[in-house]
Amino acid sequence: MKGKKAGPSGRTADPNMAERTGVEQIVEKVVSQVLDNHVPELRNELVRRVLEELPHATSGAAGAVGESGSANLLKAISAIQSGTTQREILRALLDNTVRYSGRGALFVVKGGAATGWQGRGFTKDGDDIIKDFALNVTVGVPEQALRSRMPFSGATHDIDPEFVSKFGAPADDQLLVLPLLLKEKVAALVYADAGVEGGGKLDTAAVELLVLATSAWLEVASLRKQALKEESGEAAGEKTESAAPADTAPARSDPFAAHAPKHIEPVPEPVPPPPVEIEQPVAVAQAETVVTSAAAAPAPATDAFANLSPEDADVHRKAHRFARLLVDEIKLYNQVKVSEGRKNKDLYDRLKEDIEKSRATYQKRYGNTAAGGADYFSQELVRSLAEDDTSIMGANFRRN
Repeated sequence: MKGKKAGPSGRTADPNMAERTGVEQIVEKVVSQVLDNHVPELRNELVRRVLEELPHATSGAAGAVGESGSANLLKAISAIQSGTTQREILRALLDNTVRYSGRGALFVVKGGAATGWQGRGFTKDGDDIIKDFALNVTVGVPEQALRSRMPFSGATHDIDPEFVSKFGAPADDQLLVLPLLLKEKVAALVYADAGVEGGGKLDTAAVELLVLATSAWLEVASLRKQALKEESGEAAGEKTESAAPADTAPARSDPFAAHAPKHIEPVPEPVPPPPVEIEQPVAVAQAETVVTSAAAAPAPATDAFANLSPEDADVHRKAHRFARLLVDEIKLYNQVKVSEGRKNKDLYDRLKEDIEKSRATYQKRYGNTAAGGADYFSQELVRSLAEDDTSIMGANFRRN
């Protein structure tokens, strides 16, 4: 019988452990490369699915701007998807919104208030005039959009009078307010109108499509960033960054993370409870790092894997995070089906193909590991897709 080789410290080294560590490093490297290589495919798939979900929007926009309407919309969406940070993505949204409107602005929603971030088309000298303007969201179209999480159009009298007084009323007396959703909550409101001068335009369908595409791409970018951190082992290093004060450099690069309205008293942010509940949807970048850090280094008192060996506990945590990522992807690409499936309690039947493909991916990766018996994928389906109500999955749902 061959003996185990002794290491420099005199302890016996396990060749299988060394081999497994090497394999894990190779897997992590390959996963990162695959994610990078598939970003263009993700973009194309996102565009395709968005257009499928909104056939009336694309046809309406095409009718308004001619045969080149769809091509122009695709260029606009591609410009939005070329952004790699929230600021770049949101700036691209505003830049392209004014292709289909006279004016456009984004208001960050936080603490029940909506505060101006950036605008386009408001003044000839620049659009900083919109910055930090406190939009009243308790009445009119902004209140409806915020409450229902749906776009609403209206007339001048349907919006904050102070807004009209400061920036002027649209020439055709029509305006549009759309919610920008992140983590299934309203992170910002997008305003659009035809402009204060005559001859302007407001293509409601096109603007709605751009906002929807922006929301979806922000989610894709968030999932990709989270996956890269988890696979490269950088999650623990993000813990201190996530706790940085609002005036640090990372926070300034994130228009949602620390955009505290000047017109209200600052309210201390609640600490998100581990592992995945998020109280403030607008602090997307911060929330991701807090969630990842909490999952990577949970407190001993609440660690469900405390009784396992360090190696097994690490596998369980990675399996749990991977399952969460797969289910988040299903939700992202099937928002309409998820909504209808929850309403009719037949989620599994509507999403069967996507669910089973993701289940196979999960089983291939973790089915024969220490976490194989836990089946975190099925748990996440019930928790996240069905909102902890198994009956919503339908009679044909199976856990494994």
